Amino acid sequence: MNLPASSRLQFTHDLNICRILNGMWQVSGAHGRINPQSAIQDMFKYLDAGFTTWDLADHYGPAEDLIGEFRRQLIATRGQEALTNVQAFTKWVPRPGKMTKKLVEENINISLRRMDVESLDLMQFHWWEYQDKNYLDALKYMAELQTEGKIKYLALTNFDTEHLKIITEAGIKIVSNQVQFSLVDRRPEVNMVQFCQQHDIKLFTYGTVCGGLLSEKYLGKPEPRSFDLTTASLRKYKNIVDGWGGWRLFQELLATLKEIADKHKVTISNVAVRYILDKPTVGGVIVGARLGVSEHIEDNAKVFNLSLDVEDLNLIDTISDNSRDLYQLIGDCGDEYRR
Repeated sequence: MNLPASSRLQFTHDLNICRILNGMWQVSGAHGRINPQSAIQDMFKYLDAGFTTWDLADHYGPAEDLIGEFRRQLIATRGQEALTNVQAFTKWVPRPGKMTKKLVEENINISLRRMDVESLDLMQFHWWEYQDKNYLDALKYMAELQTEGKIKYLALTNFDTEHLKIITEAGIKIVSNQVQFSLVDRRPEVNMVQFCQQHDIKLFTYGTVCGGLLSEKYLGKPEPRSFDLTTASLRKYKNIVDGWGGWRLFQELLATLKEIADKHKVTISNVAVRYILDKPTVGGVIVGARLGVSEHIEDNAKVFNLSLDVEDLNLIDTISDNSRDLYQLIGDCGDEYRR
């Protein structure tokens, strides 16, 4: 499979990435058991199809270790050069508290060791408690480690616009922020997108297919009960749907998306991903990869040949106009983690 040139983004001068990132939250344990050997076999399939960019975190179970083993197998079977085609973006999610250079460096070293890299492509930093201002110290120490070559680029996960501004004004260069952004959750459009445009910061988005709810599987179906929601993703995004407007309005959205999908000979999920990819400053959409369980390589590839027209966008916006304002209900990006 050859993905079109539009599937790529020159994210930084030395990182050319796939605009659909393979999300590794699914290996964390909250989505069922995985077989490491099968998972790595699937990673080769993604790479060979052109999906070369991985999103993971220090706390996603064995995710960093899988990247390390994948890299070793890649070198063994295809040579050192093959590594230039792989990008792996991890996260550090420390407990709030006093930050020292030693503490920060020790944690960065753990990721370096687990992923078997000399330098982290992108370190996406998350902080739970804004009242604890030590996040600025942590970022300043990470900036020092960036200068020393242990980190290539600094990024954030689930920071709101206010604190992204504080960090930027502190002189810390941030290249991206990872946020929840979907047809159901459009909070980034309130403040985040504009700020990122002004400061050349990309958004990487997750929750864009609502854990699979934005798919044909749920079209025309009764509202699922809690025990029907078999993964952490489904439970999380069903709560978002409830806040947004409930199951009846969600069915209207799915029916509209199905109409658009049929017109373009794609799937509902394709339309959901394309819609967000087309938003200003969005660098890429993270789509969960259930490695060794199921894969959506061929379906995801359809996104890059899809172009939504004005009629499509108007149909979608008509549904959105009837939904509740999640920004008023939840707050800015990431606020759902800090209430």
